[in-house]
Amino acid sequence: MTDAVDGSKTVFICGSALRGQPDHGNLQAATFIRPAKTAANYRLHSVAEGWHPGIYTVESGGISILGELYKLTAEQYDYLVSTEPPHMYPAEVTLETGERAIAMLYPQALIEEHGWPDISSYGGWAAYKLQQQAQQQ
Repeated sequence: MTDAVDGSKTVFICGSALRGQPDHGNLQAATFIRPAKTAANYRLHSVAEGWHPGIYTVESGGISILGELYKLTAEQYDYLVSTEPPHMYPAEVTLETGERAIAMLYPQALIEEHGWPDISSYGGWAAYKLQQQAQQQ
């Protein structure tokens, strides 16, 4: 599911490039496929004082992270990767359907080193940011 014959990639978006989030334009009109969730194998953290999410794989105690699937051309994918924050890296994730897609992960060791908060209980970045906005009002 991640690499098509035409060079396109299926990408799981779960952060600031989601619809309605500030970096959605980084997808450059990529084709929206559908809402999606990961398998319950991941943890979600608020990295760099809420600048972006950090997700990583865990053996146990994981959650399903809510996001969206997009089909990106090779050019759109390269641009998206170039706009990601430092230390983010592309890797395959497993969706709750068993399908695989590319997502931008973040090193667990850096999250632990900096003590960035675990926001897994929100289930997704958009829900976390909505709660943050409500607290500021």
